[in-house]
Amino acid sequence: MLTGLMILEGVLSIALIAVVVLQSGKSAGLSGSIAGGAESIFGGKGKGLDGILAKATIILATLFGIVTLVLVKLMQ
Repeated sequence: MLTGLMILEGVLSIALIAVVVLQSGKSAGLSGSIAGGAESIFGGKGKGLDGILAKATIILATLFGIVTLVLVKLMQ
């Protein structure tokens, strides 16, 4: 079981890196990041592939965190 979780951790990490690299940059500079964050909080919707990649990033990061916590607990 431990080996399977370690393999899953590796696959999730590679997938997470790939999804993050495939995303397009929203805008440059600090002001763009503030405006982009406010837009996503107040109902701005991602369109097309960017929206799918954003959701995939959230899902993969959550799974990665859960698997990491389970591995840490099993190795103690």
